[in-house]
Amino acid sequence: RPHWYERHVQPCLAELLGTALFIFIGCLAVLEEPGAAGRLQPALAHGLALAVTGTVLGDI
Repeated sequence: RPHWYERHVQPCLAELLGTALFIFIGCLAVLEEPGAAGRLQPALAHGLALAVTGTVLGDI
């Protein structure tokens, strides 16, 4: 039987870290010049951020 930390706290921390990385990487994609980024660059950045955070934090 898993400890309460493994059942409640660890998944919440993983969700918090994943969401923070997702937002941080997505915002960095348009940090240089918001008008010059277009639509493809933020979309690719968010997609890659989602793939990376899912791969890194998927086992938690």
